[in-house]
Amino acid sequence: MSAQNATVVLVHGAWADGSCWQNVILPLRGLGVDVLCAPIPLTSLTDDIAALSRTLERTSGPVVLVGHAYAGAVIAGPIDERIKALVYVAALAPDEGETVAQVFYREPPHPEAPHLEPDRHGFIWMPEDGFRKAVAHKASADQKTIMAAVQRPIAVKCIQEVAPRPTWKTKPTWYLLAEEDRMIKPTTQRFMAERMRAKIRSHIVDHTPMYTEPNIVVDVISEAVRETQLIEVSARSAS
Repeated sequence: MSAQNATVVLVHGAWADGSCWQNVILPLRGLGVDVLCAPIPLTSLTDDIAALSRTLERTSGPVVLVGHAYAGAVIAGPIDERIKALVYVAALAPDEGETVAQVFYREPPHPEAPHLEPDRHGFIWMPEDGFRKAVAHKASADQKTIMAAVQRPIAVKCIQEVAPRPTWKTKPTWYLLAEEDRMIKPTTQRFMAERMRAKIRSHIVDHTPMYTEPNIVVDVISEAVRETQLIEVSARSAS
């Protein structure tokens, strides 16, 4: 495995699509890393894992999966030996038999976190004020307005479905811990990261650092690519 033939697959969370990674894609490509964004429907955890698996079929060679927020549950789902590492960006990491909701609501919410309820179709939308105060409170006013306008809702099924056995139990894992996150408590993030035995990279960033501090996100992803490259080379040398 080398940075030149590794593929980084970026997975968006709730209220977003692949464009949330727009500030990360070109810097990664500049490092010689192939990049794909996996579109997930946000209709159930099973549906989203299946959608990610379909994206993996479009790749060849080793893969590093990166998930933001809800997508942390998704990237731990596919079973594929080509997946060499997982990178969590302020992301949720339920264990087998847990739901996303259980880990998300492990602690009382931040005072600025929005109160969310599903609509009559079972989908949860983020109020514009939620982007401004919690989802991306360090982003520009224009960016927050755009995020609210283009958001995609998440189905209640996504957060209520129990997770399968996660691959973070057997894969090298990195965790970008957002110290100023108002959506997922930093203490909750640390609990999940330590439970995974992830390599924790803690930074003073908000819930969406791919918008507000993309260089930090790129650094953590590229570290995962480099270190898994060394693991692969060592394994081949020993065989």
